[in-house]
Amino acid sequence: MTSIVVSSQKGGVGKTTVSINLAFAFARAGWNVLLVDTDPQGSVGLSLTRQSRKLLGFFDYLGDQKQTFDGLVVPTRMKTLSMIPAGQGEGYELGGGYSESVVERVKDFLGEAESRGYDICILDSAAGLFGITRDVLVAADAVLVPQQAEPLGIRSVPKMLKGLTELRAKNTKLSILGVLLTMVQRDVQESAEAADGLRELLPAQLVMKEEVPRDGLFLKASGKGVPVGVLQGSAKLLSAFDELRLEIESKLGLSL
Repeated sequence: MTSIVVSSQKGGVGKTTVSINLAFAFARAGWNVLLVDTDPQGSVGLSLTRQSRKLLGFFDYLGDQKQTFDGLVVPTRMKTLSMIPAGQGEGYELGGGYSESVVERVKDFLGEAESRGYDICILDSAAGLFGITRDVLVAADAVLVPQQAEPLGIRSVPKMLKGLTELRAKNTKLSILGVLLTMVQRDVQESAEAADGLRELLPAQLVMKEEVPRDGLFLKASGKGVPVGVLQGSAKLLSAFDELRLEIESKLGLSL
């Protein structure tokens, strides 16, 4: 199984949107996918099911050694896509430092997912490289960094990549897939310039070729509790996430 964390330095860059729709893209392609919400705000769960606030989830597994993995899995209408919400556990200190015991528990969690036959585990995360996000990254295989195509946000990207590089001292297997430009508006000068500026600033291998455009369909999908690809008129967005999936498969050497 390959675990991919969707992580960013700041909030509001589309992490949850990317996590949900990338998981959907992998599932459509035949991969057996588990989507996990490791953000205490529970954004994935709230986007897909309004009952998520009442469900046990990832943080309950971290905080209770007796909590079973199977009791957390929420099936979807797709046989190849399941999810685990953030849950009810509140004992984790978000601003805490590196915790070996928590990392081991995250590794146990990922091991249980692999033993259930999942091929891909996509983990949505809280903003920043501290607390639970740090611990998840220390246990995972790869990280994808969404970044909104706007001038101020772009300036934080080098710091994020530096932090991820330093994290590899604790997790040498961690593959930095690259920065994924999100909310791109090619018809708006400032957005286009920010996107192009990032591509000029970073080595080509550190910026994903595919971009995620700004589109009102994402809001409609969230309102309906579904991935955007199931809505009418979403062909271009569906194609974008399929291309992103193919790019990730190529970078990680994945094949069914």
